[in-house]
Amino acid sequence: MADTEEFPLVQFMRAEFDPVGELGRIQAEHPVFPMEIPGGQTVYLVTRWDDVRGVLGDHERFSNDFAGVIGLGSNQEDPGGLGFRDPPEHTRLRRYLTPEFTMRRLRRLEPRIEALVAECLDRMETKHAEGVPVDLVEEFALPIPSLVVCELLGVPYAERADFEKLSKDRFDFTAGPEASLQAINDAMAYLTDLVARERRNPGDGLLGQLLREHGDELDDRTLASMADGLLTGGHDTSTSMLALGTLWLLRNPEQAAKVREVDGYVVDVVEELLRYMTVVQVAFPRFARDDLELHGVPIKKGEMVLCSLAGANRDPALGDDMDQVRPGRETAGSHLAFGHGIHRCIGAPLAQMEMRIAFPALLRRFPGLRVAGEVPFRELAIVYGVKELPVAW
Repeated sequence: MADTEEFPLVQFMRAEFDPVGELGRIQAEHPVFPMEIPGGQTVYLVTRWDDVRGVLGDHERFSNDFAGVIGLGSNQEDPGGLGFRDPPEHTRLRRYLTPEFTMRRLRRLEPRIEALVAECLDRMETKHAEGVPVDLVEEFALPIPSLVVCELLGVPYAERADFEKLSKDRFDFTAGPEASLQAINDAMAYLTDLVARERRNPGDGLLGQLLREHGDELDDRTLASMADGLLTGGHDTSTSMLALGTLWLLRNPEQAAKVREVDGYVVDVVEELLRYMTVVQVAFPRFARDDLELHGVPIKKGEMVLCSLAGANRDPALGDDMDQVRPGRETAGSHLAFGHGIHRCIGAPLAQMEMRIAFPALLRRFPGLRVAGEVPFRELAIVYGVKELPVAW
Protein backbone atom coordinates (compact mmCIF):
# COMPACT_ATOMS: atom_id res chain seq x y z
CA MET A 1 0.00 0.00 0.00
CA ALA A 2 1.17 3.54 -0.67
CA ASP A 3 1.83 5.85 2.26
CA THR A 4 -1.72 7.20 1.83
CA GLU A 5 -4.69 6.39 -0.36
CA GLU A 6 -7.22 8.84 -1.76
CA PHE A 7 -10.03 9.55 0.72
CA PRO A 8 -12.37 6.68 -0.23
CA LEU A 9 -15.56 7.67 1.68
CA VAL A 10 -16.23 3.99 2.37
CA GLN A 11 -16.85 4.84 6.03
CA PHE A 12 -19.96 6.78 4.95
CA MET A 13 -21.33 4.19 2.52
CA ARG A 14 -23.64 1.19 2.92
CA ALA A 15 -25.10 -1.64 0.91
CA GLU A 16 -28.58 -1.41 2.47
CA PHE A 17 -28.05 -2.49 6.10
CA ASP A 18 -24.41 -3.52 5.69
CA PRO A 19 -21.16 -1.55 5.50
CA VAL A 20 -19.68 -1.83 2.01
CA GLY A 21 -17.23 -4.66 1.42
CA GLU A 22 -14.28 -2.30 1.02
CA LEU A 23 -14.60 -1.29 4.67
CA GLY A 24 -14.26 -4.95 5.67
CA ARG A 25 -11.13 -5.27 3.54
CA ILE A 26 -9.60 -2.24 5.22
CA GLN A 27 -10.49 -3.65 8.64
CA ALA A 28 -8.86 -6.99 7.85
CA GLU A 29 -5.68 -5.61 6.27
CA HIS A 30 -5.02 -2.17 7.77
CA PRO A 31 -5.68 -1.50 11.48
CA VAL A 32 -4.83 2.17 10.86
CA PHE A 33 -5.65 3.28 7.32
CA PRO A 34 -4.07 6.60 6.14
CA MET A 35 -6.21 8.55 3.67
CA GLU A 36 -5.48 11.78 1.85
CA ILE A 37 -8.30 14.33 1.84
CA PRO A 38 -8.69 17.33 -0.48
CA GLY A 39 -6.04 19.86 0.42
CA GLY A 40 -3.37 17.23 0.94
CA GLN A 41 -4.03 16.50 4.60
CA THR A 42 -3.83 12.94 5.94
CA VAL A 43 -6.66 11.39 7.96
CA TYR A 44 -6.36 8.01 9.70
CA LEU A 45 -9.30 5.61 9.62
CA VAL A 46 -9.63 3.13 12.51
CA THR A 47 -12.14 0.29 12.08
CA ARG A 48 -11.42 -2.53 14.57
CA TRP A 49 -13.45 -2.72 17.79
CA ASP A 50 -10.45 -2.74 20.15
CA ASP A 51 -8.81 0.20 18.41
CA VAL A 52 -11.98 2.27 18.09
CA ARG A 53 -12.80 1.73 21.74
CA GLY A 54 -9.22 2.59 22.66
CA VAL A 55 -9.20 5.88 20.73
CA LEU A 56 -12.64 6.95 21.94
CA GLY A 57 -11.71 6.20 25.54
CA ASP A 58 -8.37 8.02 25.50
CA HIS A 59 -9.05 11.72 25.92
CA GLU A 60 -5.50 12.18 27.20
CA ARG A 61 -3.98 11.49 23.76
CA PHE A 62 -6.90 12.49 21.52
CA SER A 63 -8.80 15.78 21.49
CA ASN A 64 -12.38 16.51 20.43
CA ASP A 65 -11.76 20.25 20.15
CA PHE A 66 -12.71 20.59 16.49
CA ALA A 67 -12.83 24.39 16.49
CA GLY A 68 -9.51 24.76 18.30
CA VAL A 69 -7.59 22.34 16.12
CA ILE A 70 -9.05 23.42 12.78
CA GLY A 71 -8.76 27.07 13.77
CA LEU A 72 -12.19 28.28 12.70
CA GLY A 73 -12.19 31.98 12.02
CA SER A 74 -15.72 32.76 13.22
CA ASN A 75 -17.43 31.72 16.41
CA GLN A 76 -20.60 31.23 14.40
CA GLU A 77 -18.95 28.31 12.60
CA ASP A 78 -18.11 26.49 15.81
CA PRO A 79 -20.26 23.31 15.78
CA GLY A 80 -20.58 23.49 19.57
CA GLY A 81 -22.05 20.77 21.76
CA LEU A 82 -20.44 18.34 24.17
CA GLY A 83 -19.06 16.23 21.32
CA PHE A 84 -16.60 18.97 20.36
CA ARG A 85 -15.36 19.83 23.86
CA ASP A 86 -12.45 18.53 25.93
CA PRO A 87 -12.09 18.40 29.72
CA PRO A 88 -12.31 20.43 31.84
CA GLU A 89 -14.95 22.33 29.82
CA HIS A 90 -16.63 19.10 28.72
CA THR A 91 -16.73 17.87 32.32
CA ARG A 92 -18.24 21.14 33.52
CA LEU A 93 -20.98 21.22 30.89
CA ARG A 94 -21.87 17.53 31.08
CA ARG A 95 -22.47 17.69 34.83
CA TYR A 96 -25.35 20.09 34.20
CA LEU A 97 -27.07 17.57 31.94
CA THR A 98 -26.27 14.20 33.51
CA PRO A 99 -28.97 14.33 36.23
CA GLU A 100 -31.67 14.80 33.60
CA PHE A 101 -30.71 11.64 31.70
CA THR A 102 -30.85 9.08 34.47
CA MET A 103 -33.53 6.43 33.98
CA ARG A 104 -35.29 7.63 37.11
CA ARG A 105 -35.70 11.12 35.66
CA LEU A 106 -36.51 9.88 32.17
CA ARG A 107 -39.34 7.65 33.38
CA ARG A 108 -41.43 10.75 33.92
CA LEU A 109 -41.37 11.13 30.12
CA GLU A 110 -42.55 7.57 29.50
CA PRO A 111 -46.31 8.31 29.57
CA ARG A 112 -45.79 11.26 27.23
CA ILE A 113 -43.74 9.14 24.81
CA GLU A 114 -46.49 6.50 24.81
CA ALA A 115 -49.06 9.21 24.06
CA LEU A 116 -46.95 10.67 21.25
CA VAL A 117 -46.53 7.23 19.68
CA ALA A 118 -50.28 6.64 19.85
CA GLU A 119 -50.95 10.01 18.21
CA CYS A 120 -48.59 9.13 15.36
CA LEU A 121 -50.31 5.76 14.89
CA ASP A 122 -53.68 7.52 14.75
CA ARG A 123 -52.40 9.83 12.01
CA MET A 124 -51.01 6.85 10.11
CA GLU A 125 -54.41 5.20 10.22
CA THR A 126 -56.10 8.36 8.96
CA LYS A 127 -53.61 8.65 6.10
CA HIS A 128 -54.03 5.00 5.18
CA ALA A 129 -57.78 5.43 4.98
CA GLU A 130 -57.15 7.72 2.00
CA GLY A 131 -56.08 4.65 0.04
CA VAL A 132 -52.39 5.43 -0.49
CA PRO A 133 -49.26 4.01 1.15
CA VAL A 134 -48.10 5.83 4.27
CA ASP A 135 -44.52 7.09 4.54
CA LEU A 136 -43.46 5.65 7.89
CA VAL A 137 -40.51 8.07 8.06
CA GLU A 138 -42.70 11.14 7.73
CA GLU A 139 -45.58 9.95 9.91
CA PHE A 140 -43.83 7.87 12.57
CA ALA A 141 -40.03 7.76 12.66
CA LEU A 142 -39.50 11.50 12.20
CA PRO A 143 -42.09 13.05 14.54
CA ILE A 144 -41.59 10.77 17.56
CA PRO A 145 -37.97 11.65 18.47
CA SER A 146 -38.44 15.22 17.32
CA LEU A 147 -41.43 15.76 19.58
CA VAL A 148 -39.80 13.96 22.49
CA VAL A 149 -36.58 15.99 22.38
CA CYS A 150 -38.40 19.24 21.71
CA GLU A 151 -40.65 18.55 24.69
CA LEU A 152 -37.63 17.63 26.82
CA LEU A 153 -35.92 20.92 26.00
CA GLY A 154 -38.99 23.11 25.85
CA VAL A 155 -38.87 23.88 22.11
CA PRO A 156 -42.29 25.16 20.98
CA TYR A 157 -44.18 22.57 18.94
CA ALA A 158 -45.05 25.12 16.26
CA GLU A 159 -41.34 25.67 15.54
CA ARG A 160 -40.20 22.05 15.25
CA ALA A 161 -40.68 21.59 11.48
CA ASP A 162 -38.05 24.16 10.53
CA PHE A 163 -35.58 22.79 13.02
CA GLU A 164 -36.14 19.21 11.81
CA LYS A 165 -34.92 20.25 8.38
CA LEU A 166 -31.84 21.97 9.79
CA SER A 167 -30.98 18.91 11.83
CA LYS A 168 -31.32 16.55 8.89
CA ASP A 169 -29.45 18.78 6.42
CA ARG A 170 -26.30 19.01 8.52
CA PHE A 171 -25.75 15.25 8.21
CA ASP A 172 -26.46 14.99 4.47
CA PHE A 173 -23.26 15.10 2.40
CA THR A 174 -25.04 15.02 -0.96
CA ALA A 175 -25.67 18.79 -0.81
CA GLY A 176 -21.99 19.51 -0.11
CA PRO A 177 -20.14 20.74 3.00
CA GLU A 178 -21.30 24.34 2.53
CA ALA A 179 -24.93 23.33 2.98
CA SER A 180 -24.10 21.34 6.12
CA LEU A 181 -22.18 24.26 7.59
CA GLN A 182 -25.04 26.64 6.78
CA ALA A 183 -27.48 24.29 8.54
CA ILE A 184 -25.25 24.32 11.64
CA ASN A 185 -25.12 28.12 11.62
CA ASP A 186 -28.88 28.45 11.10
CA ALA A 187 -29.61 25.99 13.89
CA MET A 188 -27.34 27.83 16.29
CA ALA A 189 -28.98 31.15 15.39
CA TYR A 190 -32.40 29.68 16.13
CA LEU A 191 -31.32 28.08 19.40
CA THR A 192 -29.53 31.20 20.61
CA ASP A 193 -32.76 33.12 20.08
CA LEU A 194 -34.73 30.38 21.86
CA VAL A 195 -32.39 30.50 24.86
CA ALA A 196 -32.76 34.29 25.03
CA ARG A 197 -36.54 33.89 25.11
CA GLU A 198 -36.29 31.21 27.78
CA ARG A 199 -34.00 33.40 29.88
CA ARG A 200 -36.68 36.10 29.91
CA ASN A 201 -39.45 33.63 30.69
CA PRO A 202 -38.15 30.15 31.70
CA GLY A 203 -40.48 27.32 30.80
CA ASP A 204 -40.86 23.82 32.22
CA GLY A 205 -38.40 22.16 29.83
CA LEU A 206 -34.72 21.42 30.31
CA LEU A 207 -33.62 24.82 29.01
CA GLY A 208 -35.87 26.63 31.46
CA GLN A 209 -34.72 24.42 34.31
CA LEU A 210 -31.02 24.96 33.54
CA LEU A 211 -31.57 28.71 33.36
CA ARG A 212 -33.38 28.77 36.70
CA GLU A 213 -30.74 26.67 38.45
CA HIS A 214 -27.54 27.66 36.61
CA GLY A 215 -28.43 30.75 34.59
CA ASP A 216 -25.55 32.76 36.02
CA GLU A 217 -23.05 30.03 35.06
CA LEU A 218 -24.17 29.49 31.46
CA ASP A 219 -24.18 32.16 28.76
CA ASP A 220 -26.66 32.00 25.90
CA ARG A 221 -24.14 30.73 23.34
CA THR A 222 -22.96 27.88 25.56
CA LEU A 223 -26.48 26.79 26.42
CA ALA A 224 -27.52 26.97 22.77
CA SER A 225 -24.57 24.72 21.86
CA MET A 226 -25.63 22.20 24.50
CA ALA A 227 -29.19 22.24 23.21
CA ASP A 228 -27.95 21.86 19.64
CA GLY A 229 -26.03 18.75 20.59
CA LEU A 230 -29.08 17.22 22.26
CA LEU A 231 -31.45 18.06 19.41
CA THR A 232 -29.25 16.80 16.60
CA GLY A 233 -28.02 13.83 18.61
CA GLY A 234 -31.51 12.79 19.64
CA HIS A 235 -33.46 13.62 16.52
CA ASP A 236 -31.92 12.32 13.29
CA THR A 237 -30.29 9.30 14.92
CA SER A 238 -33.49 8.03 16.54
CA THR A 239 -35.46 8.73 13.36
CA SER A 240 -33.05 6.55 11.41
CA MET A 241 -33.16 3.75 14.00
CA LEU A 242 -36.96 3.70 14.08
CA ALA A 243 -37.18 3.54 10.28
CA LEU A 244 -34.37 1.04 9.69
CA GLY A 245 -35.47 -1.09 12.63
CA THR A 246 -39.01 -1.23 11.31
CA LEU A 247 -37.79 -2.15 7.83
CA TRP A 248 -35.67 -4.98 9.24
CA LEU A 249 -38.58 -6.28 11.35
CA LEU A 250 -40.92 -6.26 8.35
CA ARG A 251 -38.33 -8.25 6.39
CA ASN A 252 -38.08 -10.70 9.31
CA PRO A 253 -41.70 -11.43 10.25
CA GLU A 254 -40.83 -14.10 12.83
CA GLN A 255 -38.91 -11.49 14.81
CA ALA A 256 -41.70 -8.95 14.35
CA ALA A 257 -44.16 -11.48 15.76
CA LYS A 258 -42.01 -12.00 18.87
CA VAL A 259 -41.71 -8.24 19.43
CA ARG A 260 -45.49 -7.97 19.07
CA GLU A 261 -46.39 -10.93 21.26
CA VAL A 262 -43.62 -11.51 23.84
CA ASP A 263 -43.42 -8.92 26.60
CA GLY A 264 -39.88 -7.69 27.12
CA TYR A 265 -38.43 -9.29 23.99
CA VAL A 266 -38.06 -5.87 22.39
CA VAL A 267 -35.24 -5.04 24.86
CA ASP A 268 -32.90 -7.61 23.30
CA VAL A 269 -34.00 -6.68 19.78
CA VAL A 270 -33.31 -2.99 20.33
CA GLU A 271 -29.78 -3.61 21.63
CA GLU A 272 -28.91 -5.90 18.73
CA LEU A 273 -30.42 -3.57 16.15
CA LEU A 274 -28.41 -0.69 17.60
CA ARG A 275 -25.23 -2.70 17.01
CA TYR A 276 -26.26 -4.03 13.62
CA MET A 277 -27.50 -0.74 12.17
CA THR A 278 -25.01 1.63 13.86
CA VAL A 279 -26.73 4.60 12.24
CA VAL A 280 -23.99 7.01 13.40
CA GLN A 281 -21.39 5.53 11.11
CA VAL A 282 -18.39 7.57 12.28
CA ALA A 283 -17.71 9.10 15.69
CA PHE A 284 -16.90 12.77 16.16
CA PRO A 285 -13.37 13.27 14.79
CA ARG A 286 -10.44 12.98 17.19
CA PHE A 287 -7.18 14.92 16.87
CA ALA A 288 -3.79 13.77 18.12
CA ARG A 289 -2.71 15.97 21.02
CA ASP A 290 0.95 15.14 20.35
CA ASP A 291 2.96 13.02 17.92
CA LEU A 292 2.05 9.37 18.57
CA GLU A 293 1.82 5.91 17.03
CA LEU A 294 -1.09 3.52 16.47
CA HIS A 295 -0.13 0.01 15.35
CA GLY A 296 3.23 1.40 14.34
CA VAL A 297 1.68 4.09 12.15
CA PRO A 298 3.02 7.55 13.08
CA ILE A 299 0.39 10.25 13.58
CA LYS A 300 1.48 13.87 13.93
CA LYS A 301 0.12 16.35 16.45
CA GLY A 302 -3.14 17.84 15.17
CA GLU A 303 -3.85 15.13 12.60
CA MET A 304 -7.35 13.67 12.48
CA VAL A 305 -8.37 10.13 13.42
CA LEU A 306 -11.76 8.86 12.24
CA CYS A 307 -13.31 5.96 14.13
CA SER A 308 -15.69 3.79 12.13
CA LEU A 309 -18.42 2.75 14.56
CA ALA A 310 -20.15 0.73 11.85
CA GLY A 311 -16.96 -1.19 11.14
CA ALA A 312 -16.18 -1.75 14.82
CA ASN A 313 -19.65 -3.12 15.56
CA ARG A 314 -19.27 -5.70 12.79
CA ASP A 315 -15.72 -6.71 13.81
CA PRO A 316 -15.46 -10.54 13.62
CA ALA A 317 -13.30 -10.40 16.75
CA LEU A 318 -16.50 -9.72 18.73
CA GLY A 319 -18.03 -13.10 17.88
CA ASP A 320 -19.64 -15.22 15.21
CA ASP A 321 -22.19 -13.96 12.70
CA MET A 322 -21.67 -10.27 13.39
CA ASP A 323 -23.30 -9.57 10.03
CA GLN A 324 -26.51 -11.16 11.33
CA VAL A 325 -29.05 -9.97 13.91
CA ARG A 326 -28.95 -12.29 16.92
CA PRO A 327 -31.04 -10.80 19.77
CA GLY A 328 -29.66 -11.73 23.17
CA ARG A 329 -26.09 -12.41 22.01
CA GLU A 330 -23.50 -12.43 24.82
CA THR A 331 -21.69 -9.35 23.53
CA ALA A 332 -24.90 -7.28 23.26
CA GLY A 333 -23.71 -4.73 25.79
CA SER A 334 -20.36 -4.22 24.05
CA HIS A 335 -21.58 -2.33 21.00
CA LEU A 336 -20.30 1.17 20.29
CA ALA A 337 -23.45 2.60 18.67
CA PHE A 338 -23.52 5.34 21.30
CA GLY A 339 -19.75 5.83 21.30
CA HIS A 340 -17.52 5.18 24.30
CA GLY A 341 -15.68 6.98 27.06
CA ILE A 342 -16.45 10.43 28.40
CA HIS A 343 -18.21 11.34 25.13
CA ARG A 344 -20.61 8.40 25.10
CA CYS A 345 -24.03 9.70 24.05
CA ILE A 346 -25.71 11.18 27.11
CA GLY A 347 -29.14 10.60 25.56
CA ALA A 348 -28.69 6.84 25.05
CA PRO A 349 -31.29 5.86 27.70
CA LEU A 350 -33.87 8.15 26.08
CA ALA A 351 -33.26 6.70 22.61
CA GLN A 352 -33.56 3.16 23.94
CA MET A 353 -36.80 4.03 25.72
CA GLU A 354 -38.31 5.49 22.53
CA MET A 355 -37.57 2.33 20.53
CA ARG A 356 -38.76 -0.02 23.27
CA ILE A 357 -42.10 1.79 23.30
CA ALA A 358 -42.47 2.49 19.58
CA PHE A 359 -41.72 -0.89 17.96
CA PRO A 360 -44.25 -3.02 19.91
CA ALA A 361 -46.91 -0.30 19.67
CA LEU A 362 -46.52 -0.09 15.89
CA LEU A 363 -46.59 -3.85 15.33
CA ARG A 364 -49.54 -4.40 17.65
CA ARG A 365 -51.57 -1.60 16.09
CA PHE A 366 -50.93 -2.81 12.54
CA PRO A 367 -50.15 -6.57 12.64
CA GLY A 368 -50.44 -6.74 8.85
CA LEU A 369 -47.92 -3.96 8.26
CA ARG A 370 -45.87 -4.42 5.07
CA VAL A 371 -43.50 -2.50 2.83
CA ALA A 372 -45.49 -0.99 -0.04
CA GLY A 373 -42.92 0.34 -2.49
CA GLU A 374 -39.27 1.05 -3.19
CA VAL A 375 -37.16 2.09 -0.21
CA PRO A 376 -34.46 4.69 -1.09
CA PHE A 377 -31.47 4.62 1.26
CA ARG A 378 -29.33 7.63 2.10
CA GLU A 379 -25.98 8.05 0.39
CA LEU A 380 -22.77 9.43 1.94
CA ALA A 381 -24.37 10.37 5.25
CA ILE A 382 -22.75 10.41 8.67
CA VAL A 383 -26.14 9.33 10.05
CA TYR A 384 -27.35 6.45 7.89
CA GLY A 385 -31.00 5.81 7.15
CA VAL A 386 -33.74 5.71 4.55
CA LYS A 387 -35.22 8.72 2.81
CA GLU A 388 -38.71 7.25 2.98
CA LEU A 389 -40.42 3.98 3.90
CA PRO A 390 -43.81 3.44 2.20
CA VAL A 391 -45.99 1.00 4.16
CA ALA A 392 -49.52 -0.35 4.04
CA TRP A 393 -51.59 -2.94 5.91
